[in-house]
Amino acid sequence: MTHPPSCVYVTHLVAPKYGSTPAECEDAVVVLPDHSHDDMLREPLTVGVCDGATESALAKDWARLLARSAAEQALRQPDLLAGGAAFEQFAASAVGQWEPWLAQYTQERVADGRPLKWYEHTKLAEGAFATLLAVRVDPDRGPRTDAAAPAQGWRWRAAALGDSCLFHLRDDRLLKAFPVAAAEDFGTVPDLFGSRNHDVALLAHRTRFTEGECLPGDRLFLATDALAAWYLSAPDPLAAVRELLEFSGPDDLDDFVDWLNGLRKRQQLRNDDVAVVRVDFEGR
Repeated sequence: MTHPPSCVYVTHLVAPKYGSTPAECEDAVVVLPDHSHDDMLREPLTVGVCDGATESALAKDWARLLARSAAEQALRQPDLLAGGAAFEQFAASAVGQWEPWLAQYTQERVADGRPLKWYEHTKLAEGAFATLLAVRVDPDRGPRTDAAAPAQGWRWRAAALGDSCLFHLRDDRLLKAFPVAAAEDFGTVPDLFGSRNHDVALLAHRTRFTEGECLPGDRLFLATDALAAWYLSAPDPLAAVRELLEFSGPDDLDDFVDWLNGLRKRQQLRNDDVAVVRVDFEGR
């Protein structure tokens, strides 16, 4: 008897901190290929998740650029998230995109009659900063001799600089947390990817890499630090997962924001921007 090949469903939600607008949100998510959350995917997929550092200028713009660059380049290069020279090349490429972007931004400000102020020039000279979590998921087709066989499982690779986290769940119980494994390990000064950091060897050295295998029924959650810390500090992790599972698509964004604000009101969640990506593996 043959079984249908496994597939994945991917959705993501991004919400600003309480008191901010969506346009001010400094968390960014890019998922490729760009499909609807209710589409079955059987091909490789990549995700970039970035949390812009508020204290730096244009952090939200750098977070968006970096997340897209990570997702695009990881999709083109299957081994990028294994580290080494491929990751250094990605880092150099991402940093190389910043100055052209900034030049265009500066020109647009002038055209709009809003040229940069002297203090903005000073801040921009320091660069923009963000955390980075990049993930690639591939169907596992078994031995090379069986490359044409349908995938039953999936393999994933991840790279993380900073404290945006990946959680691998099986039966909705935590198998792996990366790169932060416990709530008390979150610090106030995470490692950051700078838009003007041309020392790509140092960036690669500070980045952590890992991989794993997912079976049908498993889930991956990717989350920026506030939501990741909430989950890791939950007294009942299984109940926390079930709360997250209430939100399964973009139509749930308003309810998701209401839920986040409830957690904030009860002082269970730090008031910060939130991004979460959910990857469900299905099949048998």
